[in-house]
Amino acid sequence: MARLRAPDGCPWDRAQTHKTIAFHAIEEVYELIDAIEAGDDHEVMEELGDLLLQIVFHCQLARERGSFDFDQVTRHLVRKLIRRHPHVFGDSKAKSVMAVWAQWDRIKKAEKQGTKQERTSVLDGIPRHLPALMRAEKLLNKARKAGLIKPRPTLPGKTVLTKSTWSTRVFALVEYARERGWPAEALFRAETQKIERAWRRKERARQQKPSN
Repeated sequence: MARLRAPDGCPWDRAQTHKTIAFHAIEEVYELIDAIEAGDDHEVMEELGDLLLQIVFHCQLARERGSFDFDQVTRHLVRKLIRRHPHVFGDSKAKSVMAVWAQWDRIKKAEKQGTKQERTSVLDGIPRHLPALMRAEKLLNKARKAGLIKPRPTLPGKTVLTKSTWSTRVFALVEYARERGWPAEALFRAETQKIERAWRRKERARQQKPSN
């Protein structure tokens, strides 16, 4: 990658920045998922290489700025894995998946405390560019764990759906939007953002409420 970025290297590679290649990694991840679902080990190997290329590319760009390099990235990762697995590398006694997750969250919160990455809301930490449906699911999980919402066993009007009828209805809604020229992804993303803002207001109000 250093050779490709050299003055006499590849014009395309030399022209790139973190921002211009940022979404390439997302595309490579989706291609990796396709290969995994196909059960094709050769394709999985190739797509892992393509994904690794994105990491190497970003590391080279940072190295040129004197910021960090590939070795620093891997060392940081190793330290993080050791730090967040005290039940393996230390004296913690987490015995279940749920206990491991709870411990991971506590350690992660402590790591970020006092830094610019500190999370002041239980809803923080979800990437803004996730697909809208995936992001909605993650927000719902966090809101439910924090007690911001209650389980909803049925839809309004007491409609009960099976997995099949739910997916059929969602697809029909996407089709309905397409026929009217409505951008389904953007509409759902906007609705998710509106609900998220309401949950954050509720969270702040709960935090400001004086305790008895």
